Amino acid sequence: MARHIRSGDTVVVLAGRDRGKTGRVLRVVVKSGRVVVEGINRVWKHVRPSQRNPQGGRIQKDAPIHMSNVMPVAPGGGTVGTRVRSQDREGQKHRIAVKGGADLGQVGKR
Repeated sequence: MARHIRSGDTVVVLAGRDRGKTGRVLRVVVKSGRVVVEGINRVWKHVRPSQRNPQGGRIQKDAPIHMSNVMPVAPGGGTVGTRVRSQDREGQKHRIAVKGGADLGQVGKR
């Protein structure tokens, strides 16, 4: 089944601590159905001193959030989310925003 969210999409968060915020999708974890969104669901990670991080301490990182809790934002649509449908254009399957009909890109292409 095709995913409605892809890496690089701008999404709005629908539920949780960061509800209403928007961000860019950095990574899609297909196996668990989660996405990592830039600046959303920030958590502190305690790191032990190592060669890479000689001081150790605490770092902030973006934790994954479930795909059902985000919705793509249509280009030019502001910060309002839109559902996604697929449509055949020029023999290729494309993701189309339900609000406004903007093309969100090809399905299956990076």
